[in-house]
Amino acid sequence: MLVYEGIKSGFIDDVNLNRIVDKIYDRYKQFFGRTSESQLNSWKNSMQYMRGVLDDNEIPDNAGVAIEFNIPTTSKRIDFILSGRDNNRKDSVIIIELKQWETCTAVEGKDGIVSTFTGGGVREVAHPSYQALSYANLIKDFNETVQLDDIGLYPCAFLHNYDLRDTDPICSSQYQEYIKEAPMFGSNDFEKLRRFIKRYIVEGDDRELLYKIENGRIRPSKRLQDSLSKMLQGNKEFNMIDEQKVIYEDAIRMAIDTVSSNDKNVLVVQGGPGTGKSVLAINLLVELTKRNMTCFYVTKNAAPRAVFRDKLKGTFKMAYINNLFQGSGQFTEAEKNEVNVLVVDEAHRLNAKSGMFQNLGENQIKEIINASNFSIFFIDEDQKVTLKDIGSVDEIKKYANELGAGIRIVELESQFRCNGSDGYLAWLDNVLDIRKTANYDLDDFQYDFKVIDSPNELRRLIEEKNRENNKSRLVAGYCWNGISEGKNNSNIHDIVIPEYNFEMSWNLGNSQTWAIDPSSVNEIGCIHTCQGLEFDYVGVIIGNDIRYENGQIVTDYGKRASTDQSLKGINKIANEYGQDEANRIADRIIKNTYRTLMTRGMKGCYVYCVDKNLQNYLKKVRDFSL
Repeated sequence: MLVYEGIKSGFIDDVNLNRIVDKIYDRYKQFFGRTSESQLNSWKNSMQYMRGVLDDNEIPDNAGVAIEFNIPTTSKRIDFILSGRDNNRKDSVIIIELKQWETCTAVEGKDGIVSTFTGGGVREVAHPSYQALSYANLIKDFNETVQLDDIGLYPCAFLHNYDLRDTDPICSSQYQEYIKEAPMFGSNDFEKLRRFIKRYIVEGDDRELLYKIENGRIRPSKRLQDSLSKMLQGNKEFNMIDEQKVIYEDAIRMAIDTVSSNDKNVLVVQGGPGTGKSVLAINLLVELTKRNMTCFYVTKNAAPRAVFRDKLKGTFKMAYINNLFQGSGQFTEAEKNEVNVLVVDEAHRLNAKSGMFQNLGENQIKEIINASNFSIFFIDEDQKVTLKDIGSVDEIKKYANELGAGIRIVELESQFRCNGSDGYLAWLDNVLDIRKTANYDLDDFQYDFKVIDSPNELRRLIEEKNRENNKSRLVAGYCWNGISEGKNNSNIHDIVIPEYNFEMSWNLGNSQTWAIDPSSVNEIGCIHTCQGLEFDYVGVIIGNDIRYENGQIVTDYGKRASTDQSLKGINKIANEYGQDEANRIADRIIKNTYRTLMTRGMKGCYVYCVDKNLQNYLKKVRDFSL
């Protein structure tokens, strides 16, 4: 997605006539909503400098120019792109990361990280060359056209307000491997930047390469469960960008310092669906283990652990795998600091008590912090889906303070699921009445969201998608009882929608790997079999526990199945604290459940609603922005 595209001569005219910012902003609003005054000033400032750089007769007038290119499958945008051909008529695309910085400090002991004034304060951020290079690598990873057509990508960074000198900290030896791949240019380097551009673009392409990149075939997104084995063997399967890279380096440094001093610290990483929490967690597990620390990956959800173990089977010994991936209830009897690092994924799902009968230990958060020198909690409080889920930032703070641990809280924002669409997630929060967000039109995003008229058609579509690679699944809310005699028999159908002669079975109880089992498309999964995992496409059956009445979204926990354990105890809450409190708690859990289900698909989400009013409402807001 390109916010602005044209050719060099047109770009220079737009800047000269003082219309470039208006043109960028008009399109930006269509795609992303409104932006800040500082962003507008940034465009105005940077485009004047880029106009000066390009005002060179040897840079062809018909070279392609793009501004704010949204990298496919992510929420990241490239500031400036030039396209054309070199002396050998090879297709060339120059990626330019623009910075308003004036000063910068090197950060010792953290790879590719610098400190500078940005966003209203001094912050640690990715080095400009690392950032430009990581963006280029993302395009190579996801755009098949770039690889098949052998399009050369040449990243660089232009710090047009920065008096850049060879002795500057930003140019120190620790960053040279990135600067070599993505050169930096400062306020006095106009001629150097021009020479860099002219090395790769001597002939214009009239935007042809911009069209190829914007409309090129997108490679299937990598799924964590498919890349796990290579990651544990030390391969870099995912490019860490921006705040991911900063948090990763920060966590490594904190782990080293904490363990070496036998201290106790906690890092809390907040992030919504698809922000790369699990990818970051596994990368940290790999790196810290490589540094000879005792480090385990911890999650309450059995399904991801089972899938990970299955994917690693045959590559590593089962004893090693089982030791590496542990449940959250394993630390009830642990001694203080008996483990160096615990990496806790899906921390919002942690419980107070442990064990099959919830009768062991005191509190899983407290026990994890106690058992480790350094604990890292990855959390999204909007993915709490049962009454037992107690994981929250406040709870982690409470027990960190009680156990004398230092604590730091950071946030992931980059989006890598739902085709990188922050807009879809914001739209979904608005539609489900979780929170009011900006006005988004789904047609502006390359995410395949459809409202399907019947459960049979939904099943057919998901089966069709699944035939491609066994990476599409049907899921549903807890509105149908599980039939005990059909627990391990998919021919006994729990989920029945009579008016459509639709019948299917809940996922079977004799397999914890429903997410990857070849026959699982014949069963309907629940929140517990898919949370923490990803699919290409997900088909969601929305039950009667969420409806559209009198112009608003309403939830009704009375429509949940009697066999549903996620709201077990809600009637007790109603008796003790009143019906309004019970409704409030259940409302959040029901909405969180559907939000989680509807964000499992990397490429698309198809939904069918039992409530016809909700079905019609979703169709309406699908076709028209809120």
